[in-house]
Amino acid sequence: MPDLLLELFSEEIPARMQSGAAKDLERLVVGALTDRGLLFEGIKAFAGPRRLTLAVSGLPAKQGDVREELKGPKVDAPPAAIDGFLKKTGLSKDQLKVEATPKGDVYIAVIARKGRETAQVLAEILPDAIAKLPWPKSMRWLPGDPVRWVRPLHSIIATFDGEVVPFAFAGVKSGNATLGHRFLSKGAITVRRFDDYEAALKKAHVILDAEQRKAIIFEGVKGAAFVHGLEMIPDEGLLAEVAGLVEYPVILVGVIEDQFMDVPAEILQTSMRTHQKYFSLRDPKSGKLANRFALVANMIAEDGGKQIVAGNERVLRARLSDAKFFWDEDRKHTLESRVEALKGIVFHAKLGNQYERVERIAKLAGEIAAKIGADPKKAERAARLAKADLTTGVVGEFPELQGVMGYYYALHDKEDADVAVAVRDHYRPIGPKDEVPGQAVTMSVALADKFDQLVSFFAIGEKPTGSGDPYALRRAALGFIRIVLGYNCRLSLVRLVHRANFFRAESEAGAVGPLPVVDLLWFFGDRLKVALKESGTRHDLIDAVFSLDNEDDLVRLVNRVIALQGFLKTDDGANLLAGYKRAANILKAEEKKDGKAYTSEVAETLLTAPPEKSLSAALAQAKAGIAPALESEDFAAAMRQMAGLRGPVDAFFEGVKVNDENPKLRENRLNLLASLRAALHQVADFSRIEG
Repeated sequence: MPDLLLELFSEEIPARMQSGAAKDLERLVVGALTDRGLLFEGIKAFAGPRRLTLAVSGLPAKQGDVREELKGPKVDAPPAAIDGFLKKTGLSKDQLKVEATPKGDVYIAVIARKGRETAQVLAEILPDAIAKLPWPKSMRWLPGDPVRWVRPLHSIIATFDGEVVPFAFAGVKSGNATLGHRFLSKGAITVRRFDDYEAALKKAHVILDAEQRKAIIFEGVKGAAFVHGLEMIPDEGLLAEVAGLVEYPVILVGVIEDQFMDVPAEILQTSMRTHQKYFSLRDPKSGKLANRFALVANMIAEDGGKQIVAGNERVLRARLSDAKFFWDEDRKHTLESRVEALKGIVFHAKLGNQYERVERIAKLAGEIAAKIGADPKKAERAARLAKADLTTGVVGEFPELQGVMGYYYALHDKEDADVAVAVRDHYRPIGPKDEVPGQAVTMSVALADKFDQLVSFFAIGEKPTGSGDPYALRRAALGFIRIVLGYNCRLSLVRLVHRANFFRAESEAGAVGPLPVVDLLWFFGDRLKVALKESGTRHDLIDAVFSLDNEDDLVRLVNRVIALQGFLKTDDGANLLAGYKRAANILKAEEKKDGKAYTSEVAETLLTAPPEKSLSAALAQAKAGIAPALESEDFAAAMRQMAGLRGPVDAFFEGVKVNDENPKLRENRLNLLASLRAALHQVADFSRIEG
């Protein structure tokens, strides 16, 4: 079956846009083909610095014939409705047929279309798909032409079954010719199909597949490092970016001058990565950054790359000179002396500046430290210094080094080692794969930082909505939860909310409206579901425990949920849940009918049937046992107490008529069911449990 080849050849496409553009082009073309009934066997998109390519295999040579019937208005409908239907279908009134329906005679339009040649269809859909590519940024480059694209477009290859599909876009006519590497090839390349296209590009020093370019770069850097007795420092982001900068990668190694090797490795790595796209290398024996770097050239040089390396070393010398200058200048001032300057950095227009924020975080960190066994004074000290590096030259140049630079400056200032580590790691965990800080002082500051962020933004109504989360509150809550659960930090969320809000009210930012405590707690509940997803913890059980409004200790809550989940997997648990559901349904119906809620006050003198006497006794025993078990956090014991109710509940429903003719007996039995509900609700809100 025939194939389609499409190539859009332009000036350099930004590396960060290439992958998304390839996916968008594939999506748009697939959608257009499907809408027109053109199925295919396979499709693959490619992206590189100067070209987007799409290869579609197994397309039919022609569309299939189409016959469809469209139901129109009734025969006696107003003329305007009939005229509209005729306009929609492109038929005349005498071409319509009439069909009888239960609601009267209606017009039916029978539309038959002959399938067109696929090449004709492609000539229509391809320029439309190209125009619809949603570039993050685009430009106009033709005078008087409104067409926008990411960069000036030079040529378009569009062939189907080896023949050109004729169309034009942005003043460029489609054809079957392209160019190879900008420097390593000469003349146009004429192609007919994808196979000869890919082979011709390879001869012209263009590696079409980005994944293949990545593999070449990765193995090349590893090999070049090995030659020097070094190893590559992995960097997936840089690898993907560089693969989008070169069409024919060539790996070279340069030298970092000794004068820069006393600068922290993070500064050197960040400068090389951000400004020059160089790969850092390290000594495998010491684990320290080596005085060499790997660069990826887009050129095969006659001298083996000596001039390219020398030129890059000169550029790097200038870059690292700036970095070293910032490093040296920053150390002339202590972190403590920089704290005052945080007054000039706005945290949020409604929440004050960073100085006010660190004061709040410091107080909260001290209280958290006392709860989790850390040194409160160290925690407060670390919190007050945690944001001071935002005023430094290095962080101003490389914002991603905030925290890291604070660590180095704290050590330089002879701060306590625990304080320095807390300054460095208090942002962690930043993402789901980031490690959780394990040092107690660091945890105190990290928890306080994240909690103040959450409370502050919730207080001013800046809560995440849908997919929007501009202040990364979901990430902050997940980070808080990971620390708390990872190290069994016993903290009351409600108390923390009120303390954080109190400290906020004390600061110049002031209190802003009533604090939505319940909203924040349920937000934590939702994030807890995400955090426990991989462990298989049931969402409904988290809701069931959270909804009791008396459980705000995440560690205790999770332990209770785990115990409850285990209990519900047993026969006793499953049957007791079924009994609860039955009791709850009866109570719901009768309470609605009677216009009142039934309590758990049972009159022993009105218990006449043996099963209801047994259930009443079992409930009294269970209530007496569940409460102290929960208090001592012996959740297994609480579950055993509930398991003891299974038999009496089953017997009650088998042998007792709840809605007895005697109104007093009926009310007492409904109160007995309410007593069952109350007993189980000591552990969780069973109405929220599925199943």
